[in-house]
Amino acid sequence: MLRVAIMGLGSYGTRVAEAMQTCKKAKLVGVISGTPSKVKAWQAKYNIPEKNCYNYETYDQIKNNPDIDAVYIITPNALHKEAAIRVAKAGKHVISEKPMSVTARDGQEMVDACKAAKVRLLVGYRMHFEPHTLEIIRLRKAGELGKILFSRGCRASPSATRRKWRLNRQLAGGGSMMDIGIYSINGSRYMIGEDPIWVTAQETKTNHEKFKDGVDETIQFQMGYPGGAVASCLSTYSMNNLDRFFLNGTSGFAELLPATGYGPIRGRTNRGELDQPITTHQTVQMDEMSGIILEGKQPVVPVDGEEAVKDLKIIDGIYESIRTGKRVDLHL
Repeated sequence: MLRVAIMGLGSYGTRVAEAMQTCKKAKLVGVISGTPSKVKAWQAKYNIPEKNCYNYETYDQIKNNPDIDAVYIITPNALHKEAAIRVAKAGKHVISEKPMSVTARDGQEMVDACKAAKVRLLVGYRMHFEPHTLEIIRLRKAGELGKILFSRGCRASPSATRRKWRLNRQLAGGGSMMDIGIYSINGSRYMIGEDPIWVTAQETKTNHEKFKDGVDETIQFQMGYPGGAVASCLSTYSMNNLDRFFLNGTSGFAELLPATGYGPIRGRTNRGELDQPITTHQTVQMDEMSGIILEGKQPVVPVDGEEAVKDLKIIDGIYESIRTGKRVDLHL
């Protein structure tokens, strides 16, 4: 059983905590928060002992707590790096919500710190364990779609901006790209089965009052792959009905619609509807991460820090392309 403390008791931390109640291999045993009232509420709801409760000044003390194996960091993006390094130095495994950090350089520092401390660093890529997603990857690997030529990934979430920190560049590191654009980046990589070698990007902003400098509203971006495939993607905070993924090959296609929401995920191919199990993503994720950390299991798609640094390098490239108006070569 992987014994987990959650850092950051907001909306997504709550979703993870609820999902973990039905885990078979992972258990919520601790909390880290700067809000005492939330700590008390979680203690009562999830039967968490006082000795497993920390705030942001005291959580280095988890090094002396043998009842906690790992900390799941679910704080604003820009705070992930410091927290991960402190947790690693305390000798605990690190699970960071995505994006792992706000730049590839920061992400690499997290990877290095966890390696130095001899702890695992995993990232909350819940879609890597989702059955419809894994079935499309299986079909692609089996050659049933033929040579992959094109992918399209779109993600929209106007409601995300209700959480005001997402509009704060210092906390979020950007806008929609950092929050939801990463689904299209990561999804195109594991669906195509390669890492891109170039990226181009264009930004559109209609509300300059809401979306200040450095906080993107809508970004369209394109990626090129060594095998010849191209991806065309969109990330936006200002539209709806854009949670979809499409993969096209010489022998068939695969589509997810909705593709990355909390569920249920739906999919089809040129042969018909996909009929995979409907799961609670975070429950499966935490059980699978327990297997990775405690049993050495190898997931179909990696969820480690090195995987996340690649996504951050692509995001760095997307922002560079927007600044320069030029294609950016990637070296992942």
